[in-house]
This record gives sequence, structure tokens and C-alpha cells, in this order.
Amino acid sequence: MIKDWKKDIFTIPNLLSFFRILLIPIYIAIYVHASQPRHYYLAAAILTASCLTDLVDGKIARHFNMVSTVGKVLDPLADKATQFALILCLASRFPVLWIIVGLFTVKESFQLIAGILTLRKGKMLDGALFSGKLCTVILFLSLILLVLIPDLHSTTVLAIAAVDSLFMIISFGDYIRTYLLGTPIKFTTTEAQDPKAS
Repeated sequence: MIKDWKKDIFTIPNLLSFFRILLIPIYIAIYVHASQPRHYYLAAAILTASCLTDLVDGKIARHFNMVSTVGKVLDPLADKATQFALILCLASRFPVLWIIVGLFTVKESFQLIAGILTLRKGKMLDGALFSGKLCTVILFLSLILLVLIPDLHSTTVLAIAAVDSLFMIISFGDYIRTYLLGTPIKFTTTEAQDPKAS
């Protein structure tokens, strides 16, 4: 039992998710104390590494049958924690991004509460919605650009904030529709999962 428990947690995909979480305080420390272009480049490189490991861990999990319930929780947790830290750091430099902080907080709070309530019914969302994945990609790419170029014109920053807000609102709407109306149906029954894969 203990062996299976450890095997379920210490998989390569889960370790990559833990690695992404460990990168968060490193990124924050570098970005907050950045004073030269190379510091911003390093911060952007760390974020890029985080994004790449996010892409790789999912492929590894599916290809080598390492998909687990722990991974389904840990992977999005690492994503959201990284996104939130990134947005907060950038909002301290670009005040217009506080609207992104607000939208992100509301959206993720809803998904967390809805996810917990759904899990209590013995079900869970079978992976992220396409709009959620697209929103994540757009958010990371645009915010990494802001990290790389800290002196972007305010008009450009405003445009980036508008685009990010649009995709976030679209994604939020899809999750509301999915959790409250069950459309599209993307839920799996947790009790029906293979114990070896949970």
C-alpha cells in the first residue's frame, strides 16, 4: 500500500510539477531584484523552462501511462501558482495588470470551489478545457514578453492586458457553462478509475 502510494506520487511527471513549483520563489527573487537586462532575461528563461516542463510532463504521463489523480491536481496547481506569481510581480511594475490579477483570482476561485463540489459528488473534470489551455498559452507568452521587455510603452502594455482579459473571460465563461450546465460533458467518475492509475 505504501509502495503504491509512493509510486503514485514520485512519478516523472509529478516530479516535474514539483520542480515548477520550486522555480516560483527563484523567479520572484530574480525579477523583484532585477536591475539589468540580463536579470530579466534570466527570469524569462526560468519561466520558459517552467512552460517547457509543463508541456513535457503531460506527454510523458500519457505515453508511459503515468497519469494519476495526484498528477491531475498537482499539474494545474503548479500552473496556477506560477501564473499568479508572474502576474503579481508584473502588476507591481505595470499597474494596469491588476485587472488581470482580479480576473485571475475570481476565475480560479470559482474553478477551485466548483472542482471541490464536483469531486464530492464522485466526479472530476476530465482535463482542462480547450479555451483554458489557449488562455494559459496566451497569458504565458504575453507576460513573458513583459518580463523580457520591462520598458514597453504603456499603450502596448494596455493592449496586452486587454487581450489577456478577453481570453480569460472567454475561458471563465466556458468553465461556468461546463460546471453549472455540464456542457460540454467532460467529467469522469472517480470511483470508476483503475486503482493503479489513480
